[in-house]
Amino acid sequence: MLTRRQFIRRMLALGLTSTSIAAVLESAACSSPQATAVPPSSAPQVPSAVPPAQVPQAVLPTTAARATSTGATAPTAAATAMSTRVTAPTVTAPAPAIAAPGSAYLSVVRGDDPAALTRRAVQALGGMERFVKPGQSVIVKPNICVAYHGPEYAVTTNPQVVAELVTLCREAGASSVTVMDHPFGGTADQAYKISQIGDAVKAAGGQMVVMSSVKFKDAAIPGGKDINKWPVYQDALKADVIIDVPIAKHHSLTRLTLAGKNLMGLAENRGNLHSNLGERLMDLYTLFRPKLIVVDAYRMLMNNGPTGGNLNDVKLAKTIIASHDIVAADAYATTLFGFKPDAISYVKAGAARGLGTADLKSIKIEEITA
Repeated sequence: MLTRRQFIRRMLALGLTSTSIAAVLESAACSSPQATAVPPSSAPQVPSAVPPAQVPQAVLPTTAARATSTGATAPTAAATAMSTRVTAPTVTAPAPAIAAPGSAYLSVVRGDDPAALTRRAVQALGGMERFVKPGQSVIVKPNICVAYHGPEYAVTTNPQVVAELVTLCREAGASSVTVMDHPFGGTADQAYKISQIGDAVKAAGGQMVVMSSVKFKDAAIPGGKDINKWPVYQDALKADVIIDVPIAKHHSLTRLTLAGKNLMGLAENRGNLHSNLGERLMDLYTLFRPKLIVVDAYRMLMNNGPTGGNLNDVKLAKTIIASHDIVAADAYATTLFGFKPDAISYVKAGAARGLGTADLKSIKIEEITA
């Protein structure tokens, strides 16, 4: 017959917490002269669900950790038998990080040089070192949706913006910086060349990656509201940092393509995502959790998006928007088109779910002329 101490050791080996073991012992009225009762104050307490706005940045899982956490291990027979005695804590999806001390929550920089605007926008948030640590792997995700037009048509992200982000990541000590998208018009090689992003990234020391179809596999989405799994690009789940860099442009179906919609390039079956698009895009966001959002509004496609093709539809706004908060970044970008944030489904959904804020009056916005 096991002593109390032996029983506790056996249960710890099976993976139960001290709190769970104490509950089992109490309910079973177990006792032993060789062991004293575990005082409640000495057992680690399982916290109750924390409201999203109170969750500190330190507890947010890395992208790599999220990729591995979906592979659950089958419980042992003993653990299963006791599972009726233990109630798992409610899990609340964490909110975006608050602004770094002394820095802007969102930055808006205007001027003539796209690279300089990008650097200044990131500096206003606390610098790239806030988002990328030495030795980390980084994926920069621009919009390179088609191979039809050069950057002057405002269909693809400005190559100078993308290249400057690569440079900033390398300066911050990133072990690798890869740039990729999954075009729906033309091949990736063609799109990378015609957009001029390929050459710009290589010159900055980054690597262009053609996204292989075999790397799109179903992934669980624990924080999903409308979808709980979807085929996504596995390398994006393994990266330490994702930087989301859309171009701000019109879209004939969804009104605007911004950072929320730009994440579609990391998923397959994109046509099916358009069903309940706002919620599904935010479901994808909870999976990828890009750490930095940089909206390229240097040139904006005002009509006939997403593929464009008429220079008369292009507005030279010379603006870069940056934030850690995807909802706030997109909310500000909507105003450049004359929309309110809740007119865009994924901005509205993200704000409603506490994944960011669309209340621009409530945050520190630093507007800079460079």
